[in-house]
Amino acid sequence: MDFDATFFALALPAAFISGVAKGGFGGGAAFVATAILALFLPPATALGIMLPLLMIADVATLRPFWGKWHWPSAKALIIGGVPGVLLGAALYKATNPDVLRVLIGSISLGFVAFQIARARGWLSVEQTGFNQRNGLIAGVVSGFTSFVSHAGGPPTAIFLLAQGMGKTPYQATTVITFWVINAMKAVPYAFLGVFSWDTLRADLYMLPFLLIGVALGVYAHRAMPERYFFLLTYALLLGAGAKLVFDGLT
Repeated sequence: MDFDATFFALALPAAFISGVAKGGFGGGAAFVATAILALFLPPATALGIMLPLLMIADVATLRPFWGKWHWPSAKALIIGGVPGVLLGAALYKATNPDVLRVLIGSISLGFVAFQIARARGWLSVEQTGFNQRNGLIAGVVSGFTSFVSHAGGPPTAIFLLAQGMGKTPYQATTVITFWVINAMKAVPYAFLGVFSWDTLRADLYMLPFLLIGVALGVYAHRAMPERYFFLLTYALLLGAGAKLVFDGLT
């Protein structure tokens, strides 16, 4: 891996944005860093760099939201996440980098489309209250998409929003859920050879920017409008997602 100007110009801001998303906005957009890194690195390397950073962000975010989660929802998502992670590992082992690029890019574009449709009222999430079966299904999908792109947020968001959950319980539930799911991913990632000394070195460069982002995100959760942060994040995901799909198909 070349730690050149391109790496620092793209990777450090991406780590910061992911930290803000993890710290204060449900973590759904935190996978933007994976999409950005995959523009100039092999997808497996991008995944290997981001997992330790996301795990550290999970730990840093646990304390301010400790005990504020909805445990039945978190438990259902975590249990469902186990087969989802296993499915992701099986696909990863059987596929090639171009397929991963298309997957990461498609999930990026799909995430933005989902958020725009929800904001415009084209897609409404019917409030049904807690449903364990729905939680398990959302957990399977979240575990799978989290494994292949660190993008487990949208299925979890749909499940939690259907309960009419408030901002803080929603954030806290995503924190505890992905703390466990990301920890589960570490073992198959290690066996699949995703981690290396280069990914660890990249983590050391990016870690301070991630932690600054987490701290700002926790503050912004209480004091800052979400709109401008998400506008920037969606623009980045649209550009990175489209480029990854194009590269993977050509």
